Amino acid sequence: MDTRYMIIMLNGLTQGALFFILGSGLTLAFGVMRIVNMSHGAFYLLGGYLGFSVLQHTGSWTLAVLAGGGFVALLGLLLERGLLERIQAGGDLSQTLLTIAFSMIIADLCLATWGGHPLSIRAPAALSSPVRLFGFLYPGFRFVLMLTAVVIAFGLWFLLFRTRLGMAVRASVDDRETVSALGIRIDTIYSLMFMLSAFLGGVAGVLGGSYLQLSPGEDITILTYSLVVVIVGGLGSLLGTLISALVLGQILSFSLAFVPEMSMFLVFAPMALMLAIRPQGLFGRRF
Repeated sequence: MDTRYMIIMLNGLTQGALFFILGSGLTLAFGVMRIVNMSHGAFYLLGGYLGFSVLQHTGSWTLAVLAGGGFVALLGLLLERGLLERIQAGGDLSQTLLTIAFSMIIADLCLATWGGHPLSIRAPAALSSPVRLFGFLYPGFRFVLMLTAVVIAFGLWFLLFRTRLGMAVRASVDDRETVSALGIRIDTIYSLMFMLSAFLGGVAGVLGGSYLQLSPGEDITILTYSLVVVIVGGLGSLLGTLISALVLGQILSFSLAFVPEMSMFLVFAPMALMLAIRPQGLFGRRF
């Protein structure tokens, strides 16, 4: 295979890995709580900026990843317990408007704190050294990003399908009242899943900032891609999110390489087609 096509495909896998980490967090919140968290892109941006600051002060990239994800997870808990829990009776519109407003507040605070210039997170040299593959060099950190996505995918699968917590989570999706009657704290499950969703968004921000850049408005772009991933894959489906993220990553990579003026059309076309033919997505269910 031509070297150029190999590089484009690897770029697509890298993009797909980042999209999966983002989309898995978003679909996790929806799969359990039926909330499409429109502040997920802002979680990404805030996690990235926090990781940048932690790296500047400590010099530890690992600590930056944990701090970015951990702080955003606590912020997610505050959003879920302090605000979303109070408007459950308001329906989807209230939840959507609330999370949009929350994302705008976060974005403005990020702009006021870190300014409007693009920032990059420097990954450790041991992770970013070029790797020779099939006769050409490719940035090592991109393989780290792909491996991280694989680890997260396996970890989420194990959590949801091989643990008692995962059993309770899946049961609460199908029959919340029965699960609650068995003495299982549904509110605790909701909080844990929303925190995990926010944590993945924050971690993705640090990884994305190490791979791309962090800048104002990036939260909207990231949220848009995340929504495309979960809509095509199916809201609440981890497998659908994985497949959709990989496909979207390849579409974006090849379109930017050959027809950049049509890249956004080619990204959104599968979503429009899916909504017209199968509104619940590839592996989603009708609710």
